[in-house]
Formats: sequence, C-alpha cells, structure tokens
Amino acid sequence: MRLTQLAVLAIATSLLTTALAVAAPGLRDSGPPQQGRAIHSAGDLAVLPGPARVEVENRILADRLDTLLPRLMAESGLDMWLVINREYAEDPVYFTLVPQPSFAARRTTMLVFSRKADGTVERLSVNRYPLGGPYTAAWSGGDLDAQWKALADVIVSRDPKRIGINTSRHWPVADGLTAGLDARLREVLPSDFASRLTPAEPLVIRWLETRTAAESEIYPHVVALARGVIAEAFSTKVITPGVTTTAEVAWYIRGRFEALGLPIWFFPDVNLQRPGIACKGDEGFCGVSGVIQRGDVLHTDVGICYLKLCTDTQEMGYVLRLGEAAPPAGLQAALAEGNRWQDLLTGAFVTGRTGNEILARTLEASRKAGIRGSVYSHPIGFFGHAPGPTIGMWDNQRPTPVQGDWRLNPDTAYAIEGAIWRGVPEWGGQLVHMKLEQSALFDGKTVHYLAGRQTEWHLVR
Repeated sequence: MRLTQLAVLAIATSLLTTALAVAAPGLRDSGPPQQGRAIHSAGDLAVLPGPARVEVENRILADRLDTLLPRLMAESGLDMWLVINREYAEDPVYFTLVPQPSFAARRTTMLVFSRKADGTVERLSVNRYPLGGPYTAAWSGGDLDAQWKALADVIVSRDPKRIGINTSRHWPVADGLTAGLDARLREVLPSDFASRLTPAEPLVIRWLETRTAAESEIYPHVVALARGVIAEAFSTKVITPGVTTTAEVAWYIRGRFEALGLPIWFFPDVNLQRPGIACKGDEGFCGVSGVIQRGDVLHTDVGICYLKLCTDTQEMGYVLRLGEAAPPAGLQAALAEGNRWQDLLTGAFVTGRTGNEILARTLEASRKAGIRGSVYSHPIGFFGHAPGPTIGMWDNQRPTPVQGDWRLNPDTAYAIEGAIWRGVPEWGGQLVHMKLEQSALFDGKTVHYLAGRQTEWHLVR
C-alpha cells in the first residue's frame, strides 16, 4: 500500500522529533568538562526525505521572518531593506529569505522588507514569479522597465527614512547587490530617496549569525550526523590497516553523506601522523596522505549542511598496534590537553567581547597553562564559514581587522576550531598535532557543544 505524502511527512517528522530527543542532551550539560560524547554511527539518526525537509525549512523561515527580522531591523535602525538580485547572480543572503523549493532568483527578483509603525515588517516581492508563502506580490507583471517602476512606487509610497541595500567593502555576504543593479536602483528612485540608501551590512550579519529557538533544537541532530559518519570512517568498517589509504577514507565519508542525502560544503580531508614523520610545530598543519598503518594517528575535517544549517567538524583517530587496547599514554594526554585548550577558548566567550579579545585571552591563558596552541575559530550557520566574530586564523594569531572586531552576540553558533602541539614520549618526544573542531552554540552565557565533543580517541582495532 502506498503512503500519502502527508503520511510520509508525519512519519518523517516523528522520526526527527525522536532523534532530536536523543541528540539534544548536550545543550543541557552543566559545563564544558561534562560535554564529552561518543557517537558511534549515523545509522541510528533520522534523515528526512526531500518533501519533509521543505516543510521544516519553511516553518523555520516563517518564524524567523515573523519574530527575528522585525527585532533585527529595529536594532539596525533600518526602515526598509531591499534584496535585489538576478538569476545566476544570487545575493548570498537570498536563499535564507525565500521559501523552498527555490533554485534561483528567476529573471530579476526583488524583495522588500518595510518596517511598520507597530514594529512588524511588511514583506513584499516584486518579480515575475510570485514567491507566495510569507510574501505578498506587489507587481502584476510586465517588462523589466515596468518592474523597476513598480519597485520605485513601492518604496516611495512607504516613505522610508533609511533604506538598507546589500553593499559592503569587507563582508562578502553583505555585498550581494551588483554594481549594475545598484546603478539602476538609483536611476529609478527620486533623488531624495536615492540619498536614503545605506549599507545594510549590520542587518545582514545579524540575520545570518542569529539562531532561533527552533534552529537550536534541530542543530544538535545535524551535528550528530556529521560526527556519526566520522565514527564510521575511523573504524574497521572502513579501514584495513596496511591496505586502506587516507584518500579512500575521505571518499567513503563523501559517499556516505551522499547516500544520506546530506550535501557537503567542502571535500573531506583525511591525513595521518606517525613516528618518523616530523611535525615541526607552529609552522602549519602536520599530517600526510598514504596507506594507513597500525600505530598511526588519523585526522579528518568534514562539513555538511542539512535543514539549511551547516557543520564543521575535526576529530582524531588511532590505529591500535597488535596487543594494544588503548592509545599510548602520551596520545591520551595530548587529547586531554586539547580538551583543556577548548575549555580555555570557550571560557573566554563573553557577550560583547570582540573576536580579537577572545583570541588574545585564549592565547594568554594557553601560555600560562603551558599549552602550545593555535586558535582559528569562526561562526557557522547558513554557511560553513559564516559571518560574525573571527577568532584568530590559522596563519594569523594576531588581531584580524574588521571581522575580528565584530562583537559576540547571544544565540550564535561557532566552530570551536584550533589545535595544540604536544610531545609524545612513546614517539621519542616527537610532536603530535591535535587538530580539533566541534560545532557549538553560545546562548549568551555558556558555550554548548551541539552534539557533544570528542574526549576519547576513535579506535581502529
């Protein structure tokens, strides 16, 4: 018997709700030391089929437009926000604003957000293909000249004092209005209205970086899927010591995500370290490609996006030698030191601090603790490398202008990313490079690892 689409959606939603109940406890942990969590497989975690994803994504979008956007427009001091783009040259923020399924800004699509006296935001679309859903069509059709005239009429009739447009010198995500469209907009507006145009940069960044309550409920599940596939890859299900290569493991990870219907936003990286392959420390990343052998340390870096939310995860594995039941004590100490470094970084998260201030405090705390570490954390969300405060860069441990000066806000998500170098006695004192990264949410007071963090080695037996 064939299930109706509604029945499939009901079942899928039920599965997601059940899975979230399992995935969410990390948000309730009392502090960083309690947030370790081992996830062994992605096989037990629900992944919604396409139609069910659309329903979830559109429900979250409606909530964001109804509750978040009015607050952020008031915060940014904008009376109107224009998002104007064309097919094949979509504004980076466009797909975060329109309902699914949507594959392009067909022809020329114009979105108008107008703040009303009561604080609510009127949402209009001026385009040949009405978006429906949360938008009211403000144009009945015609040629391109008529479309631009309709946009000008909408703007003039509402008489906004400050009109935000997506132009920015420093933030790519806030620079989506092309030069041609910007020039045409200024041509069709009366001169006194053209002078009201102002960069919408603060609004765009706040819209993209802020996570709603609904997104915070779902995010742990998304991150758990990424961590589950890593656990599968760093196991004998995938690796035969002496046979399997790092490239084959990377392709397994990509194929596994593809089979689950989870798009990656960069190709997975897998590399190894072992005694005899020198790690100089503080001079870039340690790790090489090749055939995986017993006694090797493994590292991977993966990123997926699901229900519009992206992850960025790095974890470490160890291939047991014959007779070993656990990694050498030196490697276990290195992971513990990496966790301690994470605690120092997340402990510096305080609302209102800039990314540069968090970096400086973490580096100073690491120095006092005798930890040789490097910090290169960044926001995540609708993009893997999302806007918000940059907290160091792998090739710059000094202040980052502009992006590093952005202040930390509540309800924002981050890749807690960086590394430590530590000598391993069992390797004759050779350094191991512990490259760690976990997705986390900052609620304004505490950093919560969305699906726990790695506190134990993945073991290939």
